[in-house]
Amino acid sequence: MKKETMTSRQRVTETVNHREPDRMPIDLGMHSSTTISAFAYYNLREYLGLNTDRVEITDGVQTTARVDTDILERFHCDCIILRPPIIKSHIWNPRGKYKFTVPEYYNPVLNSKGEWVVEKDERKMRMPENGYFFDGAWINMEDAWEESFFKRTVKEAERIHKETDYFTIFRGFHPFFGSDMDYFCDMITDPDTLIENNKIQLKKELEAAALLIDNMKDHIGAICMAGDLGTQNAPFIGPDSLEKVAGPFLKEFCDFIHRNSDYKIFLHCCGSVEPLIPVMIDCGIDILNPVQISAKNMEPEMLKAKYGKDIVFWGGGVDTQNVLGFKSPEAVAENVKHLTDVFKPGGGYVFCPVHNIQGNVDPVSIITAYEAAYETGWY
Repeated sequence: MKKETMTSRQRVTETVNHREPDRMPIDLGMHSSTTISAFAYYNLREYLGLNTDRVEITDGVQTTARVDTDILERFHCDCIILRPPIIKSHIWNPRGKYKFTVPEYYNPVLNSKGEWVVEKDERKMRMPENGYFFDGAWINMEDAWEESFFKRTVKEAERIHKETDYFTIFRGFHPFFGSDMDYFCDMITDPDTLIENNKIQLKKELEAAALLIDNMKDHIGAICMAGDLGTQNAPFIGPDSLEKVAGPFLKEFCDFIHRNSDYKIFLHCCGSVEPLIPVMIDCGIDILNPVQISAKNMEPEMLKAKYGKDIVFWGGGVDTQNVLGFKSPEAVAENVKHLTDVFKPGGGYVFCPVHNIQGNVDPVSIITAYEAAYETGWY
């Protein structure tokens, strides 16, 4: 039996600096795309005989759960979400046995079609009857930079740093590109306007970064920005467009973070994005998530060989699109072992599935995936 020789924070820090730790770090729930549906989480806790009285939703769109420390310990996880406790809450019962803790201001309404609907500032999203997440306009449950929420987040980061050895990150920065078709068309037809907008955005992001560094100090390990650039089959735009419109601003921002802190820069970017990875690396992105290996031209062996020394892959540990919720536990374990064997050599790899574990995934498959990751993750 191999023995751990590092704390979780040390393990992740070694990994994101492209050094081999004692074992591969494991993540479940640190980020809104490395977590688990509240429905699947409820079922998992129930299956394991754990209390289900307080399953807390942390993302009201994807309906994902805060992963509690008993589960983090059960699956040898090294990362934890940075989200302050809810001040005032209530229980939302979307259907049947499922009862979730949500902030008092989050109030889905059931309509005549059996859909749950959330509306805010003329935006609307809905969860179909028996659905697992919302669709429509993306309505966040909170603003990361709202003064009182930010202050509570700073306090929570300090608590995590002093009272635990988990690695955590702050979410709330703009990547200098959009994630909708109109924006991608404008990158080709009207790049000058977007560039002028990014000049203004850069000033805001640098001011926010300075505020964050001053308040968070060394209590976090990375900052996150998110924006999807890929479809299932190809990027939305070419490298030249990304480099022209977003590149200079993203690079200046990353340079500022690296000069003034030890934070890594974590980019969440879905889809088939391999042609864009060199631009990301040149701009200073340290970590790529969710590593959508099921997309075209995202073969794990190729990604690791071409970019493994220059960027950290955070995700891609089990195929959620074709395997985790669809194949036998034995096939899940085989998939995990194959992928981790590809990604983990030399460090630079943190295990989690491709994006979130969906609401209908069986607890046995989840347990199998994380147990296989722990077993095969030793260096």
